[in-house]
Amino acid sequence: MCKFVIFAFSVLFVISCGNVSSSNEYITIQGTAQGTYYRIVLQTNNQTKRISNQIDSVLLCFDSLFNNYVSFSQISRINNNDSTVIVHPQFKYFWDKSLYIWNITNGAFDISIAPLVNAWKFGFKNDSLIPDSKKVAELLTLKGMNKMKIHNNRFFKENPRMQIISNAIAQGYSVDIVCRFLDSLQVHNYLVDIGGEMKAKGVNAKGEIWNIGITKPIQNVDSLPVEQSYELSYRLANKALATSGNYRKFYVKDGVTYSHTINPETGYPARHELLSATVIADECIDADAIATACMVMGLEKSKQFFAKYSQYRCILLYSLHDSIEVFTNLDKKDINRK
Repeated sequence: MCKFVIFAFSVLFVISCGNVSSSNEYITIQGTAQGTYYRIVLQTNNQTKRISNQIDSVLLCFDSLFNNYVSFSQISRINNNDSTVIVHPQFKYFWDKSLYIWNITNGAFDISIAPLVNAWKFGFKNDSLIPDSKKVAELLTLKGMNKMKIHNNRFFKENPRMQIISNAIAQGYSVDIVCRFLDSLQVHNYLVDIGGEMKAKGVNAKGEIWNIGITKPIQNVDSLPVEQSYELSYRLANKALATSGNYRKFYVKDGVTYSHTINPETGYPARHELLSATVIADECIDADAIATACMVMGLEKSKQFFAKYSQYRCILLYSLHDSIEVFTNLDKKDINRK
């Protein structure tokens, strides 16, 4: 278990969680974490009697490692050059996976661009002004995952001003952590959804493979789990799924729309015809990071990526002549277009 200090957040548990029986019924646990919602549907067994409180503890522990928005988390302490930090094994895994995705996407996924993300007002320290070209050029010198490393459970940076941000990968990783916990309790059927990043195992209460809606990429979609419009649905069988899209996080200033996806090469928000990228993988940490990388790479480079790394599957929604088109390397029988 995590031994770091944790902080409280509000949690709302609903739908038959009070007295979990051993009747193998399906229950739903809902709440808030990481600034978004979570929803977990699972089939109960004899080991899940205190499941809601246990999941609460798992998510709190995770937050104490990867929350950029509090000073005492491990990631914040590393960003603040705390030399006493002993890197937690989960943090080591997070770093190694980030470095792997950085390599296979040729730098399109890069957690070392925290100063740039902050400058564009999408990070944990928001500047008051839109950065000019001089500021962007300065901040680009502070990026580079090859300029950081973990050695003997210590984190090292070439420049103490360098910082890392977990936003584009931690949510997916938290899904994996919760799923591993459920696996340890021998839960055979579940769907874990944290802010739209999810993983499914087994079947739902109807005995069917979990059916997942892929949101229509329209701006002003709220981050909470409200009734949404779906472009298509996908049958998710024992896999993880994550979606990234510039319709999710953006702002408008002086008539210009700024998306949350920052291109690590240019230092500016990405602009192209790709509207959203949904990635299916064995682990949600991979799906989350690669979906983000797709929104940097754009449509054609993303197609090339999935042709090379065929172990990952995708649903790419892009604009063409005022309509939404779909590119996928999935079996068409598993997709239902609305």
